[in-house]
Amino acid sequence: MIIYTWVDDAKKNKVLLIFSLIFYSWGGPQYLILLLADTFASWWFALQITRHRKNAKQYLIGECIVLLGLLGIFKYTVFFCSNLQALIGIPKVIPQIVLPIGISFYTFQLLSYVIDVYRKEVKAQPKFWKLLLYSSLFHQCIAGPIVRYETVANEIDHRTISQKDIYEGIRRFCVGLAKKAILANGCASVADTLLPFQQSALQSQAITGLWLGMLFYMLQIYLDFSAYSDMAIGMGRMVGFHYLENFNYPYMAHSVQDFWRKWHISLSTFFRDYVYIPLGGSRCSKGKYIRNMAIVWFLTGMWHGASWNYIFWGLYYLLFLLLERFVYGNRLKPVWSHIYTLLVIYVGWIIFRFENSSQLLTVLAGMIGIGNHAFTSMQVHTLFLENIFFLLFCIIACTYIGKGIRNGLYMIGKTNGIIYRLYTWGELLLPPVLLILSVLALIGNSYNPFLYFQF
Repeated sequence: MIIYTWVDDAKKNKVLLIFSLIFYSWGGPQYLILLLADTFASWWFALQITRHRKNAKQYLIGECIVLLGLLGIFKYTVFFCSNLQALIGIPKVIPQIVLPIGISFYTFQLLSYVIDVYRKEVKAQPKFWKLLLYSSLFHQCIAGPIVRYETVANEIDHRTISQKDIYEGIRRFCVGLAKKAILANGCASVADTLLPFQQSALQSQAITGLWLGMLFYMLQIYLDFSAYSDMAIGMGRMVGFHYLENFNYPYMAHSVQDFWRKWHISLSTFFRDYVYIPLGGSRCSKGKYIRNMAIVWFLTGMWHGASWNYIFWGLYYLLFLLLERFVYGNRLKPVWSHIYTLLVIYVGWIIFRFENSSQLLTVLAGMIGIGNHAFTSMQVHTLFLENIFFLLFCIIACTYIGKGIRNGLYMIGKTNGIIYRLYTWGELLLPPVLLILSVLALIGNSYNPFLYFQF
């Protein structure tokens, strides 16, 4: 950041590119070649689409084959080979392929860029290194959000940074870092204690332990995922990029459809704009609508991981979205609709967490009292009492309350000097306090799971 501010405007992009490539290669230099190859292919296909409009569709198909083919090889080869081996006994040896970090994110970004060039919604980037900057920006390359080229196309060449941008960027980054280092990691520690990935341990866990463990996991996954988006948005704003929001308090949703308007917005809109609408969207017969939805939610599940539980998770949401559209719609009263939505989400995260079907069935059965599970245990009781205030704070962090307090103090402060000073000092002290607490949490705790690795 210091080097970035020192260099003149003409060199800022090159500094960002160099540091982005160094940052990405830190997790595996060999996979930098894949990022370069994907970006070069997208750059070339986009230029060909612009120059040869009569054959534009052929180049678009070529782009999809190359990028989705590489994504399939690295992400799904082991999955398909394992299933083939279980069915017909071949191949004898399953290849071991390491998943390049962030491949799902930058693949979808580059696909959206070339498709938008094909649709004439954006102009093709003539300089390869500038498109590489777009695909490799360290703010969001490995953990999202999926940034459309049109969102940053102008800012790649023309961006200004105000003091407000720098402050809001630092504040947003520090909030995201605290979400991850303090809240998400804390929830992960409790969730993994109560829900270990061992069949015998799950079979002996108390019913209340299963429920409490899943509650902490439900909080962890939102706090973790949204934290990375907060940090990306904050770091982007510090250097003049304004990314769109990716999470909008999804646990405040009043329907499953509303949840998916608020959860991982960049992914939802990608599938909406590049799969669902081209298939016909909702402006078609009932049968075709169900087909379109089934394709989208099958792909949504597949995108999240190469395992059957993610496919089932996607189809699980398909079921409730179809029920909402064709069966009960908006008939539930607001309070009950919110409770219903949270319950659907809660059960969905159980499916999402356990790739092993035996473990998944053990947890689902145990939560409704099937199996040799005690109702509670001393371990569960102790963990609950030790973390009760932490749990309440994490729940509050998933709601509008913090944002509401901030906005309320600002509005009252316009007419009240004491409140204004309180608001000002709070805004001034919050980032450094959160940063210090986060650093202390990271230093004092070696447990730092990276959920995004599977993407």
